[in-house]
Parts: sequence; C-alpha cells; structure tokens
Amino acid sequence: MMNNKLLKIEDPLTKRFLWALIGLFAILMLNLIISPEFFEVTLHADGKIRGNLINILNNGARVCILAVGMTLVYATGGIDLSVGSVMAVSGAMAALIIRPGYLAGLPVADPQSPFLLIILLPLLIALLLGLINGLLVAVVKVQPIIATLIMMYSARGLAVLMVQGQTPTYHEVPFTKLGTGFFAGLPVPVWIGATIFVITLIVTKRTAIGIFIESIGENRAASRYVGIRTTIITVFTYIFCAFCAGIAGLIHVAGESSASPYTTGFMIELDAIAAVIIGGTMWGGRFTLTGSLVGALIIQSLTTTVYFQRWPFEYSLVFKALVIIFVALIQSEIFREKVRSLVKSGKKQQRLSDAE
Repeated sequence: MMNNKLLKIEDPLTKRFLWALIGLFAILMLNLIISPEFFEVTLHADGKIRGNLINILNNGARVCILAVGMTLVYATGGIDLSVGSVMAVSGAMAALIIRPGYLAGLPVADPQSPFLLIILLPLLIALLLGLINGLLVAVVKVQPIIATLIMMYSARGLAVLMVQGQTPTYHEVPFTKLGTGFFAGLPVPVWIGATIFVITLIVTKRTAIGIFIESIGENRAASRYVGIRTTIITVFTYIFCAFCAGIAGLIHVAGESSASPYTTGFMIELDAIAAVIIGGTMWGGRFTLTGSLVGALIIQSLTTTVYFQRWPFEYSLVFKALVIIFVALIQSEIFREKVRSLVKSGKKQQRLSDAE
C-alpha cells in the first residue's frame, strides 16, 4: 500500500524525502522491537528532559547544522570536504580567547573575555575560510572537491599551529553552556540547530536565493545568461557552509570543555555529506533542507543505537555504509523498476509452474 502511494507521487524530490523518512522510522521501530526502553524520556526536577531521543537531537545537532550548509553547496553542483577542519579552527580560536595564556601555562583568563567576542571572532575566521573556498571554486575555477580538499588539510594544519599541537582545556566558564546548557528543557545545541534550520528554510523558500541555487546547479551557463550572478551565489554558499561549520565547532568545543585540533570535527564531513545524500538532495539541482535534516537524524540514530546496545563502535561505520547504500538504491527509480520487473517475472514463472 505504502509503495503504491509512493509510486503515484510524481515529484522525484518528494519521493526521495519520503523514502528517507521511512528509513528513519524503520530504525526507530527496530529499536522499539529490540529494546523498548530506548524510548524512555524523563523530566528531571531541574526541568531538563533526558532520554535517547533527546540524545539523538543533541548529539546530532552538529551534523544537522553542517548538513544545512552542505545542502546548499551540494545543490550548486559542489561539495565541501573542509567543514570538519573549519570546525577545528573555530574551536581552537575560541579556546585561545578563553585561555590566551594557555601555551605559557597560565590558567583561564580572569576576568573572562566578552562572550560575544568568543563567538564572533571564530566565526569571522570561519567565514574567511569559506570565502577562500568560494573564490577558488567560483573565480579560479578549481574543482570543488580539489579546492575544499586543499582547505581540509590547510585548515586542520592551521588549527594545530594555533594551539601548537596541544589541547586547551577550560571548565566552569560561561562558554561551555553553549554545548552543555539547557533551555526550556531541551539542550542548547538543539535550539541552535533548529534556529539555523528554520532561518535557512525561510530564506531559501521565501526569497529567490533558493531558486538561484537550484538554477546554478541545473545549468550554470544558462543561469548566467538570464542574469543570475552565479559567481556571487556560489561564493555565498561556501561562505554559509563554513559559517555552519564554525557554529558546529563552537558547540563541539563548548561541550567537550577542550579544543583538540586533531579530533574536533575529524571525518564529520562524511556524515554531513551522507545526510544530504540520504535526505534526497540531488547533486547540482533541487534540494531539500528537510530531507537533509532527516538524513542527519538517521546518521545519529544509528550511532546512538550502537552505543545504547553496547555494540562495538565499528558497527556504526558498517551500519552507516549499509544505510547509505540501501537508501540510495530505493531512491533510484531504475533500481526499483528492475526489482519490480524481477518480481513480476518471478510471479509469472510461478503461475506457469502452477498451470503445469
């Protein structure tokens, strides 16, 4: 019944999104069957809501934020492999502002630097790195995968140099609330992720920016001929993607109370790309931010499931690969048509056998 309804939907983007939604539902139902306690949610006396579902939202906030920026880049026909390294740079910058004398062995600065400075300066650096990515791709015409691969190594190296390979730590400072605090019962990262998602959704749906991005992805030359400033729009997407990475980096180092230049954001770009692909966004063309959000939740649900079931961490990597393959296949019209043909052929042979 469900499959028949999906077949009647003509919009391929909607189909891909619905398949992703079904995938998320299937993962949650699997948890319900294996361990019903997975869905236990408790309201503590301090007003904080806790449980595995909240953990999925909280721990998945960084991937969700990255997926929002990655979606726009992906829709233009590009990709950004540097978001994890940009996270490390923004995190390292925030740590050095909190502990400017860390490399000299001094404790956390007293009085503390203004909270706004701790947030804005790392984000400005992230924006600069995004601008470099955008210029390399849109102006210098370097292939996106090459340009952002260069930035991935360069930014990671910059983060290491900033803290001289060390890991600044800081405890009981207001900045850590960005990653560990709660508001209205929910973790602060969830609110930050939701805010970025909603604002981006409104801007891309209520203004022409979303149409411009899709147009550039579909046909860059034609977009330029009709007056769309393809260079500016493309550069903007990379700057925005880096901004999202900067936010995710601040959340990460705030939650960890430390800023490791080696582990902050390491390989998280793959999760962000996977979330976009699973969500149904087409490379170079139409995009769905809601689908990317669902894709990010699928990625985090798998990780949370592995931890909750106490399976080896390596299992999560295998599960992610299998889910990406599975969702990619069911989103493929050609694959589904071949499966239907095989099923019809099998039924026909069965009828012939029964007739004999």
